[in-house]
Amino acid sequence: MPPAPPAHEEPRDFVLGAIPGATPGKWIGLWRERMPHVTLTLREIAVADQRAALDDVDAALVRLPLAASDDLHVIPLYEEQPVVVMSADSDLTAADELDAADLAGEVVIVALDDVLHAEIPDAVAPAFAPPVDTAEAIAIVAAGVGVVIVPMSLARAHQRRDIEYRVLRDGPTSTVALAWLRERTTADVEAFVGVVRGRTARSSR
Repeated sequence: MPPAPPAHEEPRDFVLGAIPGATPGKWIGLWRERMPHVTLTLREIAVADQRAALDDVDAALVRLPLAASDDLHVIPLYEEQPVVVMSADSDLTAADELDAADLAGEVVIVALDDVLHAEIPDAVAPAFAPPVDTAEAIAIVAAGVGVVIVPMSLARAHQRRDIEYRVLRDGPTSTVALAWLRERTTADVEAFVGVVRGRTARSSR
C-alpha cells in the first residue's frame, strides 16, 4: 500500500494538461510514487487552444511555439522527429527514411490541426478541403490518397494496419515543453518540474 500522507498534507488534485501525442506516463508513475496524497488528473488539450487551456490546469505539456508572455513559465523538454505517414501499399515504404525531395509529386495532406508546417517543394496540393484533424488525414492516407507529415508520437497514436510511416530526415521537428502560469507556481508544480527534469526525491529544487 502507498505510504500515508504526511500529517500536514491534505489530499488534493494536480491537473496536468497534455496535447495529443504527449507521453507523460513515466512521469505520472514517478509522481504517484512520490506524491501519493496528490491525485494527478490528466486532461487532453488541443494545440490550437493550449494557451487558453493553461488557465484551467496546474501545468501542461504543450507544443512550441507558444505565444511569448511574461506570465508564463516554459521549459522545453524534448524534440520529436517528423515522419511521413503513407498507405502500406505506397512505394515510399521501400525506403528506411525519407527526404523532402522524395515527396516531389506526392499529394501532401495538411490537416487543420497541423503542428509542423512542413514545406515540401514540388508537392501536389490536395483537390479537397483540409481534413479537420490528424485522425481524418491519416484515414484518407490509409485509403491510398496522399501522405501526411506529423510528429512521430502522433503517427504512433494513430497506428493502424493499413498505414506505415518513415522518418523525414530534413523535416521540421516539434518541441514538447512544460508550461504553466507564473501566478500559479505552487509546491506541487515545482515537484512536477523536478519529476520531468529527473531530480530524485531527495534532491533539492
